[in-house]
Amino acid sequence: MSKTKSKQSERELCRLFESWSGEPAETITKLAQSGSDRTYYRLKSKSRTCIGTHSPDKKENDAFTYFTKHFKSKGLPVPELYLVDSEKEIYLQEDLGDTALYQLLPGENQAFSEELVQLYKKIIGLLARLQIQGGEGLDYSVCYPRAAFDHQSMLWDLHYFKNYFLKLAKIPFDEQALEDDFERLIAFLLQADCQYFLFRDFQSRNIMVLGENPYFIDYQGGRKGALQYDLASLLFQAKGNIPHNIREELLDHYLDCAETLTTIDRKAFTKYYYGYVLIRCLQAMGAYGFRGLYERKPHFIASIPFAIRNIEWLLNNIQIPVEMPELLKSLRYMVDSKQFEPFDKKKGAASPLTVTITSFSYLKTGIPADESGHGGGFVFDCRAIDNPGRYEEYKKLTGRDKPVIEFLKQQKSMDDFLHNSFALIDNAVENYIDRNHSNLSVHFGCTGGQHRSVYSADQLARHLKDKYGVKINLRHIQQESINWTN
Repeated sequence: MSKTKSKQSERELCRLFESWSGEPAETITKLAQSGSDRTYYRLKSKSRTCIGTHSPDKKENDAFTYFTKHFKSKGLPVPELYLVDSEKEIYLQEDLGDTALYQLLPGENQAFSEELVQLYKKIIGLLARLQIQGGEGLDYSVCYPRAAFDHQSMLWDLHYFKNYFLKLAKIPFDEQALEDDFERLIAFLLQADCQYFLFRDFQSRNIMVLGENPYFIDYQGGRKGALQYDLASLLFQAKGNIPHNIREELLDHYLDCAETLTTIDRKAFTKYYYGYVLIRCLQAMGAYGFRGLYERKPHFIASIPFAIRNIEWLLNNIQIPVEMPELLKSLRYMVDSKQFEPFDKKKGAASPLTVTITSFSYLKTGIPADESGHGGGFVFDCRAIDNPGRYEEYKKLTGRDKPVIEFLKQQKSMDDFLHNSFALIDNAVENYIDRNHSNLSVHFGCTGGQHRSVYSADQLARHLKDKYGVKINLRHIQQESINWTN
């Protein structure tokens, strides 16, 4: 969205907020965007808060508002819809806080706690209610872009995987043989009972946790379909890190919950379940390919190895009763190639390399001197990115404060800047690890050394620690010079 259009949307949302609350909005903060064209804001006055949304897709907006009213009338855990201005493509909904389920997930090699298992069980019970009770009396003609997860929807997902992952990753396949496999898989999946509400993107970023209660958001792509799909989306989310024995426990719990709401043939459900796991994993791989390999967004690239592990588990443990020789051959090639295998962090941690990362002010301190005695290193100028310091609400904040972080995440120029700089730095880090070098310096500068450079330095430190496990020496020079308290 252009800056002019963004400012116009903010003005319209403030007007709508005052109309709803009776108070002017004191702050409006743009929230981080995910994979859609919708833009979210948090609006606050002295006593009220809500989430404002701008979406240029009228049919999608109509689907969301209809679903929300329908689900709310049935006591299902969705946000309250406060006010809608369909002409301006904006609406206000309940603020469910900042904690999404994905923030509660364990890191790699961390235990999946019993407390988290119980939260998943609560979520899964509510999912069954949303699908079964929520689907009762629902007008599926409102759904967008399709009324059902039908042959066309499935084919779109499989082509998404083919065009944006297999082709971009240069995985070999026979086009016609793969299309034949797609048709056989779709025919098999459509034999399942497909008469329920299908959330479509039921994953941890779309589940908010407020207190001890989960709530569901972003279901505007919902349609009629099979119960298995949403459960597969949740339990096989790429970075969910759910151990398989817990997946089985949660599958059994879901069936127990669903059986209290409708007749369930557990054997038939399980027969189709792993087919839906497969198509969901392939759809996710298509999204990671498009957003990661094509649009070069690091978050999506980082999810690819985890998604491949899910597919590897399926190949090694599940026999889906469909002949799909070309698809399985391509998937096996993808797994065996190790093309997306993450760097061995143990190797990075054991190396002598320390990466010194700093933020600094061009205006006040200048480029930091090299303290290692080796000279060299990288210096990146952040000043081409829109400066939060020019806006009154951010002037007293830094690149570690949430409103500034959300502001910078909204800037495509920041995404591109970090992606390109990280690519250069990654090459150097891998080379230095192989050559047993001990020092690499990376400096990020902006006008005041307060917002953009601080954010960039922190993002790089997190990236290198997560990807390589190397030792990090992180300093914020201008902020430290004024006795900054984080």
